[in-house]
Amino acid sequence: MQQLLNTALGGLTLGMVYAAFALALVLIWRSTRIVNFAQAPMAMLTTFVALTVIDAGYSYWIGFVVALLAGLVLGAVIERFVVRHVEGGPEINAVILTLGLFIVLHALASVVFGNRYRSFPAPFGIRGIEVGETTIGLTGFGIFTVVAVLVVMGLLVALFRFTDVGLRMRASAFNPEVARLLGVKVGRMLTLGWALAALVGSLAALLIAGGSLVHPGYMDSIVVYGFVAAVLGGLDSPLGAVVGGLLLGLSLSFVSGYLGSELVALAALGILMAVLLLRPGGLFAQAQERRV
Repeated sequence: MQQLLNTALGGLTLGMVYAAFALALVLIWRSTRIVNFAQAPMAMLTTFVALTVIDAGYSYWIGFVVALLAGLVLGAVIERFVVRHVEGGPEINAVILTLGLFIVLHALASVVFGNRYRSFPAPFGIRGIEVGETTIGLTGFGIFTVVAVLVVMGLLVALFRFTDVGLRMRASAFNPEVARLLGVKVGRMLTLGWALAALVGSLAALLIAGGSLVHPGYMDSIVVYGFVAAVLGGLDSPLGAVVGGLLLGLSLSFVSGYLGSELVALAALGILMAVLLLRPGGLFAQAQERRV
Protein backbone atom coordinates (compact mmCIF):
# COMPACT_ATOMS: atom_id res chain seq x y z
CA MET A 1 0.00 0.00 0.00
CA GLN A 2 2.82 2.39 0.89
CA GLN A 3 4.51 1.68 -2.44
CA LEU A 4 1.26 2.49 -4.26
CA LEU A 5 0.92 5.78 -2.35
CA ASN A 6 4.55 6.78 -2.90
CA THR A 7 4.35 5.89 -6.60
CA ALA A 8 1.22 8.02 -6.98
CA LEU A 9 2.76 10.97 -5.12
CA GLY A 10 5.93 10.68 -7.19
CA GLY A 11 3.77 10.69 -10.32
CA LEU A 12 1.94 13.77 -9.08
CA THR A 13 5.16 15.75 -8.65
CA LEU A 14 6.60 14.47 -11.92
CA GLY A 15 3.35 15.27 -13.71
CA MET A 16 3.41 18.84 -12.44
CA VAL A 17 6.94 19.23 -13.80
CA TYR A 18 5.75 18.04 -17.22
CA ALA A 19 2.71 20.32 -16.89
CA ALA A 20 4.92 23.34 -16.21
CA PHE A 21 6.85 22.80 -19.41
CA ALA A 22 3.67 21.95 -21.33
CA LEU A 23 2.19 25.29 -20.19
CA ALA A 24 5.11 27.10 -21.83
CA LEU A 25 4.46 25.22 -25.09
CA VAL A 26 0.72 25.96 -24.89
CA LEU A 27 1.33 29.64 -24.22
CA ILE A 28 3.57 30.14 -27.22
CA TRP A 29 1.22 28.06 -29.41
CA ARG A 30 -1.81 30.12 -28.40
CA SER A 31 0.00 33.41 -28.90
CA THR A 32 2.03 32.68 -32.08
CA ARG A 33 0.85 29.26 -33.47
CA ILE A 34 4.44 27.98 -33.32
CA VAL A 35 5.70 24.83 -31.57
CA ASN A 36 8.93 26.03 -30.00
CA PHE A 37 11.40 23.13 -29.79
CA ALA A 38 14.04 25.58 -28.50
CA GLN A 39 12.06 26.10 -25.31
CA ALA A 40 14.17 23.57 -23.40
CA PRO A 41 17.63 25.09 -24.05
CA MET A 42 16.21 28.60 -23.55
CA ALA A 43 14.97 27.53 -20.11
CA MET A 44 18.22 25.70 -19.40
CA LEU A 45 20.24 28.87 -20.06
CA THR A 46 18.21 30.82 -17.52
CA THR A 47 18.77 28.08 -14.93
CA PHE A 48 22.52 28.53 -15.34
CA VAL A 49 22.03 32.28 -14.94
CA ALA A 50 20.27 31.60 -11.62
CA LEU A 51 23.04 29.22 -10.58
CA THR A 52 25.65 31.85 -11.35
CA VAL A 53 23.81 34.37 -9.18
CA ILE A 54 23.46 31.87 -6.31
CA ASP A 55 27.13 30.84 -6.56
CA ALA A 56 28.03 34.53 -6.28
CA GLY A 57 26.58 34.50 -2.76
CA TYR A 58 23.05 35.75 -3.33
CA SER A 59 19.96 33.94 -2.05
CA TYR A 60 18.01 31.31 -3.96
CA TRP A 61 15.07 33.65 -4.43
CA ILE A 62 17.18 36.39 -6.00
CA GLY A 63 18.54 33.83 -8.44
CA PHE A 64 14.95 32.64 -9.01
CA VAL A 65 13.73 36.11 -9.94
CA VAL A 66 16.79 36.86 -12.07
CA ALA A 67 16.21 33.61 -14.00
CA LEU A 68 12.58 34.50 -14.70
CA LEU A 69 13.56 37.98 -15.88
CA ALA A 70 16.33 36.49 -18.02
CA GLY A 71 13.78 34.17 -19.60
CA LEU A 72 11.43 37.07 -20.27
CA VAL A 73 14.17 39.07 -22.01
CA LEU A 74 15.60 36.06 -23.87
CA GLY A 75 12.19 35.15 -25.29
CA ALA A 76 11.56 38.71 -26.47
CA VAL A 77 15.03 39.02 -28.04
CA ILE A 78 14.79 35.70 -29.89
CA GLU A 79 11.37 36.57 -31.29
CA ARG A 80 12.36 40.08 -32.30
CA PHE A 81 15.73 39.35 -33.90
CA VAL A 82 15.49 35.70 -34.99
CA VAL A 83 11.96 34.32 -35.31
CA ARG A 84 10.47 37.55 -36.72
CA HIS A 85 12.24 36.89 -40.03
CA VAL A 86 10.28 33.66 -40.70
CA GLU A 87 6.89 34.74 -39.35
CA GLY A 88 4.25 34.87 -42.04
CA GLY A 89 6.05 32.22 -44.09
CA PRO A 90 5.43 28.45 -44.26
CA GLU A 91 4.94 26.99 -40.77
CA ILE A 92 7.71 24.47 -41.31
CA ASN A 93 10.25 27.32 -41.49
CA ALA A 94 9.58 28.31 -37.89
CA VAL A 95 9.79 24.68 -36.74
CA ILE A 96 13.15 24.19 -38.47
CA LEU A 97 14.39 27.48 -37.01
CA THR A 98 13.50 26.44 -33.45
CA LEU A 99 15.30 23.12 -33.99
CA GLY A 100 18.35 25.08 -35.14
CA LEU A 101 18.09 27.29 -32.06
CA PHE A 102 17.97 24.13 -29.94
CA ILE A 103 21.42 23.13 -31.23
CA VAL A 104 22.93 26.63 -31.09
CA LEU A 105 21.78 27.38 -27.53
CA HIS A 106 22.93 23.95 -26.41
CA ALA A 107 26.41 24.61 -27.78
CA LEU A 108 26.45 28.12 -26.33
CA ALA A 109 25.68 26.80 -22.84
CA SER A 110 28.43 24.20 -23.12
CA VAL A 111 30.97 26.87 -24.09
CA VAL A 112 29.94 29.42 -21.46
CA PHE A 113 29.03 27.20 -18.48
CA GLY A 114 30.87 23.95 -19.28
CA ASN A 115 29.60 20.37 -19.61
CA ARG A 116 30.12 19.18 -16.04
CA TYR A 117 27.27 18.33 -13.70
CA ARG A 118 26.55 21.00 -11.08
CA SER A 119 24.35 20.86 -8.01
CA PHE A 120 21.33 23.18 -7.99
CA PRO A 121 19.84 24.08 -4.59
CA ALA A 122 16.19 23.83 -3.57
CA PRO A 123 14.41 26.41 -1.38
CA PHE A 124 12.48 23.72 0.50
CA GLY A 125 13.25 20.24 1.81
CA ILE A 126 13.75 17.43 -0.68
CA ARG A 127 13.25 14.63 1.82
CA GLY A 128 9.90 12.87 2.06
CA ILE A 129 7.45 14.21 4.63
CA GLU A 130 7.18 12.06 7.77
CA VAL A 131 3.69 11.05 8.88
CA GLY A 132 4.02 9.25 12.19
CA GLU A 133 6.68 6.63 11.64
CA THR A 134 6.13 6.55 7.89
CA THR A 135 7.89 8.68 5.29
CA ILE A 136 5.71 9.42 2.27
CA GLY A 137 7.02 10.24 -1.21
CA LEU A 138 6.08 13.93 -1.15
CA THR A 139 8.64 16.62 -0.37
CA GLY A 140 8.34 20.25 0.58
CA PHE A 141 9.79 21.21 -2.79
CA GLY A 142 7.22 18.91 -4.45
CA ILE A 143 4.39 20.83 -2.76
CA PHE A 144 5.97 24.09 -3.94
CA THR A 145 6.06 22.67 -7.49
CA VAL A 146 2.37 21.72 -7.41
CA VAL A 147 1.31 25.13 -6.08
CA ALA A 148 3.51 27.04 -8.56
CA VAL A 149 2.11 25.17 -11.58
CA LEU A 150 -1.51 25.64 -10.46
CA VAL A 151 -0.91 29.37 -9.96
CA VAL A 152 0.64 29.71 -13.43
CA MET A 153 -2.25 27.79 -14.98
CA GLY A 154 -4.76 30.09 -13.30
CA LEU A 155 -2.89 33.19 -14.48
CA LEU A 156 -2.78 31.93 -18.08
CA VAL A 157 -6.49 31.10 -18.09
CA ALA A 158 -7.23 34.57 -16.73
CA LEU A 159 -4.91 36.19 -19.29
CA PHE A 160 -6.56 34.61 -22.31
CA ARG A 161 -10.18 34.69 -21.11
CA PHE A 162 -10.55 37.93 -19.21
CA THR A 163 -8.01 40.47 -20.50
CA ASP A 164 -7.77 42.59 -23.65
CA VAL A 165 -4.10 41.70 -23.97
CA GLY A 166 -4.94 37.99 -24.11
CA LEU A 167 -7.60 38.67 -26.75
CA ARG A 168 -5.12 40.68 -28.84
CA MET A 169 -2.54 37.91 -28.53
CA ARG A 170 -5.01 35.29 -29.76
CA ALA A 171 -6.18 37.53 -32.60
CA SER A 172 -2.57 38.15 -33.67
CA ALA A 173 -1.88 34.42 -33.70
CA PHE A 174 -4.99 33.31 -35.57
CA ASN A 175 -5.27 36.04 -38.20
CA PRO A 176 -2.51 38.68 -38.19
CA GLU A 177 -3.85 40.61 -41.18
CA VAL A 178 -7.33 41.09 -39.73
CA ALA A 179 -5.80 41.91 -36.34
CA ARG A 180 -3.68 44.66 -37.94
CA LEU A 181 -6.77 46.10 -39.64
CA LEU A 182 -8.45 46.23 -36.22
CA GLY A 183 -5.53 48.24 -34.82
CA VAL A 184 -3.72 45.45 -32.96
CA LYS A 185 0.08 45.82 -32.76
CA VAL A 186 0.72 42.29 -34.01
CA GLY A 187 4.50 42.45 -33.71
CA ARG A 188 4.31 43.53 -30.07
CA MET A 189 1.80 40.79 -29.27
CA LEU A 190 4.04 38.11 -30.82
CA THR A 191 7.04 39.43 -28.90
CA LEU A 192 4.99 39.41 -25.70
CA GLY A 193 3.86 35.85 -26.37
CA TRP A 194 7.43 34.62 -26.77
CA ALA A 195 8.57 36.54 -23.70
CA LEU A 196 5.81 35.15 -21.45
CA ALA A 197 6.31 31.62 -22.78
CA ALA A 198 10.05 31.85 -22.08
CA LEU A 199 9.28 33.07 -18.55
CA VAL A 200 7.02 30.07 -17.91
CA GLY A 201 9.67 27.79 -19.43
CA SER A 202 12.26 29.26 -17.05
CA LEU A 203 9.96 28.49 -14.13
CA ALA A 204 9.63 24.89 -15.35
CA ALA A 205 13.42 24.57 -15.61
CA LEU A 206 13.88 25.89 -12.06
CA LEU A 207 11.29 23.44 -10.73
CA ILE A 208 13.03 20.55 -12.51
CA ALA A 209 16.49 21.62 -11.35
CA GLY A 210 15.65 22.14 -7.66
CA GLY A 211 17.63 19.74 -5.47
CA SER A 212 19.11 18.00 -8.49
CA LEU A 213 22.08 18.15 -10.84
CA VAL A 214 22.10 20.37 -13.92
CA HIS A 215 24.14 20.34 -17.10
CA PRO A 216 23.48 21.67 -20.62
CA GLY A 217 21.45 18.57 -21.57
CA TYR A 218 19.36 18.15 -18.43
CA MET A 219 16.21 19.53 -20.10
CA ASP A 220 16.45 17.42 -23.28
CA SER A 221 14.15 14.63 -22.11
CA ILE A 222 11.70 17.11 -20.58
CA VAL A 223 10.99 18.69 -23.96
CA VAL A 224 9.80 15.28 -25.22
CA TYR A 225 7.61 14.51 -22.21
CA GLY A 226 6.38 18.11 -22.02
CA PHE A 227 5.38 17.95 -25.68
CA VAL A 228 3.52 14.67 -25.08
CA ALA A 229 1.71 16.27 -22.11
CA ALA A 230 0.74 19.31 -24.19
CA VAL A 231 -0.56 17.12 -27.05
CA LEU A 232 -2.38 14.87 -24.58
CA GLY A 233 -4.28 17.79 -23.06
CA GLY A 234 -4.56 19.85 -26.25
CA LEU A 235 -2.09 22.49 -27.42
CA ASP A 236 -4.74 25.19 -27.05
CA SER A 237 -5.67 24.55 -23.43
CA PRO A 238 -3.72 25.58 -20.27
CA LEU A 239 -6.00 23.33 -18.22
CA GLY A 240 -5.39 20.53 -20.72
CA ALA A 241 -1.63 20.98 -20.33
CA VAL A 242 -1.88 20.48 -16.56
CA VAL A 243 -4.25 17.51 -16.87
CA GLY A 244 -2.06 16.03 -19.63
CA GLY A 245 1.05 16.48 -17.51
CA LEU A 246 -0.61 14.83 -14.52
CA LEU A 247 -1.89 11.87 -16.55
CA LEU A 248 1.51 11.42 -18.17
CA GLY A 249 3.41 11.76 -14.89
CA LEU A 250 1.17 9.27 -13.07
CA SER A 251 1.26 6.82 -15.99
CA LEU A 252 5.05 6.92 -16.30
CA SER A 253 5.50 6.72 -12.53
CA PHE A 254 3.45 3.53 -12.34
CA VAL A 255 5.21 2.07 -15.38
CA SER A 256 8.58 2.82 -13.79
CA GLY A 257 7.52 1.56 -10.35
CA TYR A 258 5.83 -1.67 -11.36
CA LEU A 259 7.11 -2.62 -14.82
CA GLY A 260 10.61 -1.14 -15.02
CA SER A 261 12.21 2.23 -15.71
CA GLU A 262 13.50 1.02 -19.08
CA LEU A 263 9.90 1.02 -20.37
CA VAL A 264 9.17 4.67 -19.52
CA ALA A 265 10.16 6.11 -22.91
CA LEU A 266 8.22 3.36 -24.72
CA ALA A 267 5.14 4.06 -22.59
CA ALA A 268 5.34 7.80 -23.38
CA LEU A 269 5.54 6.99 -27.09
CA GLY A 270 2.54 4.67 -26.77
CA ILE A 271 0.49 7.37 -25.03
CA LEU A 272 1.39 9.92 -27.70
CA MET A 273 0.43 7.54 -30.53
CA ALA A 274 -2.85 6.61 -28.83
CA VAL A 275 -3.82 10.28 -28.42
CA LEU A 276 -2.92 11.15 -32.01
CA LEU A 277 -4.95 8.20 -33.30
CA LEU A 278 -8.02 8.53 -31.07
CA ARG A 279 -8.21 12.28 -30.38
CA PRO A 280 -5.65 14.22 -32.43
CA GLY A 281 -6.67 17.57 -30.94
CA GLY A 282 -6.09 16.37 -27.38
CA LEU A 283 -8.47 15.69 -24.50
CA PHE A 284 -9.41 19.36 -24.15
CA ALA A 285 -9.56 20.22 -27.85
CA GLN A 286 -11.80 23.13 -28.68
CA ALA A 287 -14.00 23.66 -31.71
CA GLN A 288 -12.22 24.53 -34.94
CA GLU A 289 -14.33 27.60 -35.50
CA ARG A 290 -13.90 30.42 -33.01
CA ARG A 291 -14.57 34.11 -32.60
CA VAL A 292 -11.81 36.44 -31.48
